[in-house]
Amino acid sequence: MNSGKRKVVLIGTGMVGMSFAYALVNQGGICNELVLIDVNKKRAEGEAMDLNHGLAFGKSNMKIYAGEYSDCKDADIIVIAAGVAQKEGETRLDLLQRNAEVFRSIITPVVKSGFDGIFLVATNPVDIMTRVTYELSRFGASRVIGTGTSLDTARLRYLLGDYFMVDPKNIHAYVMGEHGDSEFAPLSQMMLATKRITEVLEDKCNGYCVEDMKKIEEQVRTAAYKIIEAKNATYYGIGMAITRIVKAILGDENSVLTVSAKLCGEYDSKNVFIGVPCIIGRNGVKEIIELSLTDEEMESFKNSVDVLEQSFEGVI
Repeated sequence: MNSGKRKVVLIGTGMVGMSFAYALVNQGGICNELVLIDVNKKRAEGEAMDLNHGLAFGKSNMKIYAGEYSDCKDADIIVIAAGVAQKEGETRLDLLQRNAEVFRSIITPVVKSGFDGIFLVATNPVDIMTRVTYELSRFGASRVIGTGTSLDTARLRYLLGDYFMVDPKNIHAYVMGEHGDSEFAPLSQMMLATKRITEVLEDKCNGYCVEDMKKIEEQVRTAAYKIIEAKNATYYGIGMAITRIVKAILGDENSVLTVSAKLCGEYDSKNVFIGVPCIIGRNGVKEIIELSLTDEEMESFKNSVDVLEQSFEGVI
């Protein structure tokens, strides 16, 4: 990784990709070179111009331009946000076959450019598309990451913070599994500061109850569907999630984020890419954190693994 230049290449300048690019520019200091690549070169050029015109108002001193796959050679991170959008009523897994073909046309020229950094995949269904990227690129598993359940985890913490009337930053909880219908939020791992939420729920004087936790989990699981129904697509939240992951990588933060990573025996599973808490640093996934899930939670995780395994069959 060329840590001095901190160069990011974004492939796909749709709403998700550009929400990421906009967040990257506004947060400032994360990278100093951003390349935009799209099958519609003219659009990429227009987006680069638009972002450049706002640099004087932002915190960033960045070089932003529309490029080609040859520009990937010395990049630190390739962010893939290309693909067809999720339609109303369509599950993320329904997108699979359509987006698998798109990825075949992307990964090959990126690898041929000499790129030797980290792939960060945001395209849905993200767990499977991350595995597709891994299979096509033949990169080491630690250097192929998906956004996984990072956004779902942020949604969960926001809702729990609202419910308990606490700053979401002081809620420690994770959404795990597929970024999709089989995802789940392990109650046993939820903390309010350093106090287990299960302990808070046991106190009958405060009015909190387990049933509300189940409702919140369902709200998280169906959030994307409701947003798509209302405005046809989701992009701001995931754009900010991508930015957070990129920041953790380029800053070598060793931050814990719920990304889609390849399991190598963790949670009694292998080969599948799935959303789990991971330590993220300069070289990608430094470590997968294996939480002590209850038997019921392990069953939910296994179900999610099975869904992803079945969906991946025959794709590559």
